[in-house]
Amino acid sequence: MKHLFTILLTLFSFYASGYAQKPFKVVFYNLENFFDLENDPDVLDDEFTPEGPKKWTKDKYDKKLSNIEKVFFDIAAINKDYPAVIGVCEIENRNVLEDIVATQKLSPANYRIVHYDSPELRGVDAAFMYRPDVLKLEGSKAIRTVIPSLPDFKTRDIVTMWGKIDQEDFFFMVAHWPSRLGGKEASALRRIAVGNQMRHIADSVRALRPSTKVVMMGDFNDDPTDESISGEKGIGAKIKVKEVTPADYYAPFAALLKAGYGTLAYGDAWNIFDNIVVSGNLINEDKDQLKLKKTDNSKFYGHIFKRHYMVQKEGQFKGYPLRTYVGNNFQGGFSDHFPVYIYIGK
Repeated sequence: MKHLFTILLTLFSFYASGYAQKPFKVVFYNLENFFDLENDPDVLDDEFTPEGPKKWTKDKYDKKLSNIEKVFFDIAAINKDYPAVIGVCEIENRNVLEDIVATQKLSPANYRIVHYDSPELRGVDAAFMYRPDVLKLEGSKAIRTVIPSLPDFKTRDIVTMWGKIDQEDFFFMVAHWPSRLGGKEASALRRIAVGNQMRHIADSVRALRPSTKVVMMGDFNDDPTDESISGEKGIGAKIKVKEVTPADYYAPFAALLKAGYGTLAYGDAWNIFDNIVVSGNLINEDKDQLKLKKTDNSKFYGHIFKRHYMVQKEGQFKGYPLRTYVGNNFQGGFSDHFPVYIYIGK
């Protein structure tokens, strides 16, 4: 009987210690031109000032802030737990992030911020918000994006941070890759170069600490099936989970793209430019370790957050994400992208 009691107590401790804990969410969201109200003389932000063509006033700023608060809080409500890590892009500076984490519905999460000013001409950056009770941050760094064939090209930095979650090593990257200005094919080399750079960074980290689990995210301005993400010259991520080995990288949103889902629309065609890519050891890890999980009663590892209030209801862009502006006309919306997220748990 004593032996049986010991076994039962051990099993109880095992489950109570975290095996049955909720998986945590990792989110990425392009916040679409979330500028503050100040005219910064060092960047091209005049458009988004009270005197600029968009008449970017405090009322409009507060509406945008309230919208973003609602989205993140509703993502938290899915499994009644705030996202552990949120990556964002198209924010002007740290002040905007401070306002987001201080909102009434998000402040209980006690988010911390990782942000660096990048050399992008308009002054928009990528950044992280993270829960310090989940991620024990050990360091962060902004890495200048390098396109070897265009040495003077200025774009957003690759923002990195690393630390431990449940005593396991994690390395996160968030980036906003160069746009398709000039056409997809003509501009592809820029995105392929950044994909290759992020792969090189991830491989370097894992060479030093092989057990590290890597999560790359961002608006890549390419679909997960494009060369920059799944091609060998870019990240080289696998798009079929059965082909993934621990040394590989996996692009879970390729399956959603093939199933007809999207995070943004152009010309009545949907794309998934908002991507999260994970290292193969988040797929092939044993059951006692953190790994990528399917939840929300979904057959997919990736998830797109789309609610009726985030969708344009009428007009030329009916069915598209409800934007903040169309041209200089204020729509009072959220973003021209839908956010994406994954679950990681045991």
